Amino acid sequence: MSSILLLSIRPEYANQIFDSNKTVELRRVRPRLLNEGDLVLIYISSPTKAVFGSFKVDTIIEKPIAELWEEVEDKAGISSEKFYDYYQGTKTGIGIFLKDIHRFSQPVDLHRLRKKLPELKPPQSYRYITDKQLRIVYSLGECSR
Repeated sequence: MSSILLLSIRPEYANQIFDSNKTVELRRVRPRLLNEGDLVLIYISSPTKAVFGSFKVDTIIEKPIAELWEEVEDKAGISSEKFYDYYQGTKTGIGIFLKDIHRFSQPVDLHRLRKKLPELKPPQSYRYITDKQLRIVYSLGECSR
């Protein structure tokens, strides 16, 4: 069974995804139910606060920090200084490689999202959502899956 993830991403990094300058999302912890081929909705965090689109998971890697940097340095949209700051205190890091990136024709801002799905809280990091919630978000974003 596939998982559907609502992933919170900072505006600067989300914009790089939609501009095709960032093809791997970095995480300190792997979402345990996330696998290749799963769908991820991109929630752009404050100050934007909206779901802007989605991507599918191509592959997921977990490697020691220095090895991860070697593999993602030209794909992560981040400087080495920020990369090593982000992973400070951890031995391994996660790289989620993206494919099939789609931008909604109309972003789903937090107000509209809460109106239709009051039970769905924006995640600090990530949250799993149901097929029904996904259909509602897609209808709000005027994007067919």
